[in-house]
Amino acid sequence: MKTLKIATFNVNSIRSRRHIVIPWIEKNRPDVLCMQETKVADRDFPVEAFLKIGYHVTYRGEGGRNGVAIASTEKPQGVSFGLDDGGPPDEDRLIRGIFSGIPVVNTYVPQGQRPDSPMFAYKLEWLQRLRALFDRHYSPQEPLIWCGDLNIAPDEIDVHNPKRLLGHVCFRPEVWEAFERVKKWGFVDTFRKHHPGEPDQYTFYDYRVPKAIDRGLGWRVDHILATPPLAEQSTDCWIDLEPRLATKPSDHTPLVASFQLD
Repeated sequence: MKTLKIATFNVNSIRSRRHIVIPWIEKNRPDVLCMQETKVADRDFPVEAFLKIGYHVTYRGEGGRNGVAIASTEKPQGVSFGLDDGGPPDEDRLIRGIFSGIPVVNTYVPQGQRPDSPMFAYKLEWLQRLRALFDRHYSPQEPLIWCGDLNIAPDEIDVHNPKRLLGHVCFRPEVWEAFERVKKWGFVDTFRKHHPGEPDQYTFYDYRVPKAIDRGLGWRVDHILATPPLAEQSTDCWIDLEPRLATKPSDHTPLVASFQLD
């Protein structure tokens, strides 16, 4: 049997957060680390920092915003970028490939700005297009991981104040319905498999909120989902708060899952 450890982390600029990301990898040694909001053009991605610690890294970004990357101990296979349905590909929001024999889809779902913004309608459309991508390329009967910053808190337990936050673009009925449609394709929330009903478990703490971690004022918007055959082999899933407590941190923190593969 082989153990697969995979993590997702919105780094909010890989160059600004390299002092956190590289030591975290060296300490935790994930087989796969999916990153979002790398905010760097491909020509400026700090490849050497990953190579020096023994990791391959695949990335796509235009600089300034968005950007996705995957670091892995084994060389990835079948890597591709973006949505491939003829619409805007958004290559800096989606990267997928096969890592240690397991297909992985790493996404940075649009945040949506405001409910009355065209970007919110685009967010809902984006999730619909993602569901179609899963239909075209994968099967829920086969191992698959979908992870990333999904900009969705799917339940009341996933935000610190559901009454006050209801209506936010990451916490409202239209988003829940869109997420559920993708999830019903055939995904299990690995974190909730191991922590059903457990409150105060968050991956995002807003910079603008004073002492947000101490006060428990967070959101769970970063996720690792797996198809049922792989979810059955999930042995744990946890949030690591240490990087959020570091000097000059991202506003997100890593979510990690482990699988015992046959």
